[in-house]
Amino acid sequence: MGTALPNALKDSYTAMSARMAANPEMDIATLRNMLDSLESLSAEPTDVTYESIDAGGVSAILARPAGASKDHILVYAHGGGCVTGSAASHRKLAAHVAKAAGVQAIIPDYRLAPEFPFPAQIDDLIAVHKWLRAQGYRPENTATAGDSAGGNLAITTVLKLRELGEPLPAAIIGFSPWLDMENLGKTMESNADSEALVSRDVSELMVSLYLGETPRTEPLANPLYADLAGLPPVFVSAGDAETLQDNAERFHDKARDAGVDVTLEIQSGQQHVYLFMAGKSAEADTTIAHAGRWLRDRLGLTS
Repeated sequence: MGTALPNALKDSYTAMSARMAANPEMDIATLRNMLDSLESLSAEPTDVTYESIDAGGVSAILARPAGASKDHILVYAHGGGCVTGSAASHRKLAAHVAKAAGVQAIIPDYRLAPEFPFPAQIDDLIAVHKWLRAQGYRPENTATAGDSAGGNLAITTVLKLRELGEPLPAAIIGFSPWLDMENLGKTMESNADSEALVSRDVSELMVSLYLGETPRTEPLANPLYADLAGLPPVFVSAGDAETLQDNAERFHDKARDAGVDVTLEIQSGQQHVYLFMAGKSAEADTTIAHAGRWLRDRLGLTS
């Protein structure tokens, strides 16, 4: 794990940004194929088996690290602006996190915008949680996690479960969460030169495709407007070279002020979802290890 390896992520992001700039009318299928290629950056985690399953009508991949608790499970929502990404593209990343925590992970292929705009993604994740309850997984043995838009969904799914009067999972993890649908954060400007992928224009595009006519201040889309009191413990992380850095910081502050047990980790010099470099970057592996230990504690698993 050399320190130069994270450049592979920035180089990939830079190449993708150049392609999007050269083809502003890029169709959704091409965009999805391009962003799905980020899967190749993660190392294949060892001693993990995978199974394609139907989770309450939602296709998903179930990752089982060797020795993982059969009673504890992580619902991992993939990133991609709720427009791109898939269970397959984030299979390895989710498995690295699950392995660090000693739990299983389910990675749903939730419906994507613009074909299925907000709140279809949350509806699918709610269906997965209800399916897990029907399978005998106890809420206190369950957690939600995700990166970028998936970090948003990891939070907003819990907010929706609360609204529905359903039992809440024990913990939430958001890696480089994309939360601010208004793009008002200061690091959207201050980190514009260091960020290689998520420019204001890219974020605006994803917001418009995801939300459609939904107001950008809708709390289930923009949890910076939500009442966070009573949420389970939350772990959030971001890189200090990404435009969404202060999405994580502002959420941390809001959650802390609401009395939530919240942990924030900022990694120096890191890009958006630097965890794509899992197994190849010391920074990615450090955050995954920290999140894994944090989650084990919240799930009551012994070290």
